[in-house]
Amino acid sequence: MIGFYLCMVLAAAFLLLGFLFALAGERGANWLSGFSFLSKEERARYDRKRMAADQRNAFWLWGGVMLLGATGSRWISGYVGIGAFAVWLVLFFRDVHLDMESAYGKYRLEDKEGTKESAPDGTE
Repeated sequence: MIGFYLCMVLAAAFLLLGFLFALAGERGANWLSGFSFLSKEERARYDRKRMAADQRNAFWLWGGVMLLGATGSRWISGYVGIGAFAVWLVLFFRDVHLDMESAYGKYRLEDKEGTKESAPDGTE
């Protein structure tokens, strides 16, 4: 029964965060780890709307996994909740990055010539 309650609490938290990112739209990108520390000029080089939408979708996916875990934990076995946590851990660590380029590089906008702008540290 503890798996049910833990999955429900996490599902509610993730779904609420996804809803907040949906409401915030482009401003939600400022809530991402490390992004708010960039200067305004550097932040303008990134597709903030897509960043917020991807994070919103990640929260909704995590919430869905936890809802399935809670349902399975309630009606099948408590071990389904453990499986949901394992799936969530894989999904979570897939999106964890240790440097800004690997975290936000795919969101960099192209300059007028059609090439991606170089990162602040000079790398492509």
